[in-house]
Amino acid sequence: MGQRANVLAERVLQGAKALADYAHRLTDAQWATPIPPDGRTAGVLVHHVANMYPIELDLARMLAKGQSITDVTWPVVAEINAKHAHEQKSVSKADAIALLKTNSQAAADAVRTFTDAELDSAAPLSLNYGAPMTAQFWIEAHPLYHSFHHLGKMRAVLG
Repeated sequence: MGQRANVLAERVLQGAKALADYAHRLTDAQWATPIPPDGRTAGVLVHHVANMYPIELDLARMLAKGQSITDVTWPVVAEINAKHAHEQKSVSKADAIALLKTNSQAAADAVRTFTDAELDSAAPLSLNYGAPMTAQFWIEAHPLYHSFHHLGKMRAVLG
């Protein structure tokens, strides 16, 4: 395991733990509160973060191999998010937090397998308008940042 990969993995876990700890303290009313800008509830957002780890790691692996990502765009992401919100509108706190813990650990374990050369590998990424992005950038911008991003939105609304 490389030092850089291990640091990234620990940061993925740090964000997931912060989100899980916060979510655990939410009341039922807070869990069901819509969070701007798109109105997904706090509960759906927690499950969403957990649900996205496997997809985010698949994309990181592609970048690590120098493979272009051409079919991930913001409209596609919005469609995935809307479908997920509909399917998980009644997700329980216990189920969402359990999935968050399981999938964040699996994501961290996967991140630890990346070599420095793989972290530095770059390929065009459609989500970033075809700019060549490194696997490390993707890991930092998605599986690592994602939990902090939604945690911040929830804190802004729910305290």
